[in-house]
Parts: sequence; structure tokens; C-alpha cells
Amino acid sequence: MPDIEIPAPTRRRVLTAGTAIAAGTVLWNPGTAAAATPAEGERPAAEWTARKSANDWPVLDTAPAHRVEGAGKLSVRLAEGDAATVLLYVLRRYCYEIEMLELLDVQGFTADRTVRADLESNQLSGTALTVKQVYYPLGAPAGNGMSADQITVIEDILADCQGVVAWGGEMDPLKQSHFQIDVPPHDSRLKKLVAKLNGWEEHPGKGAGAIDAFQPSRLTRARKARSAR
Repeated sequence: MPDIEIPAPTRRRVLTAGTAIAAGTVLWNPGTAAAATPAEGERPAAEWTARKSANDWPVLDTAPAHRVEGAGKLSVRLAEGDAATVLLYVLRRYCYEIEMLELLDVQGFTADRTVRADLESNQLSGTALTVKQVYYPLGAPAGNGMSADQITVIEDILADCQGVVAWGGEMDPLKQSHFQIDVPPHDSRLKKLVAKLNGWEEHPGKGAGAIDAFQPSRLTRARKARSAR
């Protein structure tokens, strides 16, 4: 798809305390904070030998690279089709509303079968990705991770995804950098969500780049969705 201009929202919540920012500016600077340390007692790494990942998608030999629209040269390797459509929506929202990401910040598909938790196996099927894994590693305590405002944006994204996407910040073991497709292939919820996202693409002013996660109605909706998970 051609590059698009990211529309300036009518009201942008400042995610970095005391700092006024413009659209596209980095909202959190990892250079000013120490990377989180993995928790003690983390499960030893082991080889994933199953033919499917933990979310019931087939393990792939390879996966194509997909550009993240509106995020410069950023791309990520994901399973083709509906899984990519949904995870690219997640990434676009992250870039527009939390922090503009670089190529090395994101990892999607991997052929390395070494995993430390079942959730990591989902990258073998190209149906999961990590964002800034160095700063939000597996097992790191939530208190050393994302800010409350960053989590508010993520919860709004999850509410938009209607149970199709799960976030590692709500999983055990904890991994705030992790996002995954949380339904099996051909699930009707996945098809319904993709139809909604594609519909937004056809109507300017909707979807990624045109959302304020801090609107009262969206905050209420996100709270209800969180309670239901």
C-alpha cells in the first residue's frame, strides 16, 4: 500500500510527563533508562518440537516481510493473510501513539525453535511479535516495565481487537513486549476483525492514526474489555 500521512489527532495525550510532543515524536527514550533484568527462576530454554505453535497455528519454515504503513522503513516478518493484517494494525497503533519504532525494535517470525515459555512459540508460526524485547523481557516485573499511559493505549488496542489479540503483559509468565494472535486459524472472530480493519482503511478518519485512546468513552470500553478477559 502507498505511504500515507499520519493525521494529527484533535487531542493527543502526553505520555511523557511534563513534555509537549508532536505526532511521530518518540514518547519514551530507552537511552535514559536501564534495560529490565529477566526474573530469577525463569524457565530454562527448550526446543519447541510441535508442528503447531501454542495458539494452534502451523509452524512455518519462513514468513514474508510486511511493511508497517506510516512507519518509514519498518517491516516485520509475519504469516501471510489475516494474522498479518491484525498484527500490523497493532504495530501501527504502537508507532503512532506510544513510540515510533526502528527495524531492530521489532521481531516477528523466527525459525529458532528455542523458547523459554509457550507464548514464544507463536513467533514460529508468524502469529506473534515482540516490541523492544530488550526492555520488556520475559519474566520482568511489571513495575519495571511500561508506564500507566502506555498500558492505557495497549488496552485500547486490545479492546479494538475484540479478543483476537493477547498481550504478554496480561499473561503468565509476564512479557510486556509480546503480542500474539489468540484465536486459531479460520476463527470467525478473526475474519470479523479483519473485515472491520479493512473497512477503516477505506474511510479516512478511522483506524490507526485517527484514534485518541484517552477519550472517556474509549477508557470505559477498555475497562470493560479488560474485566472480561
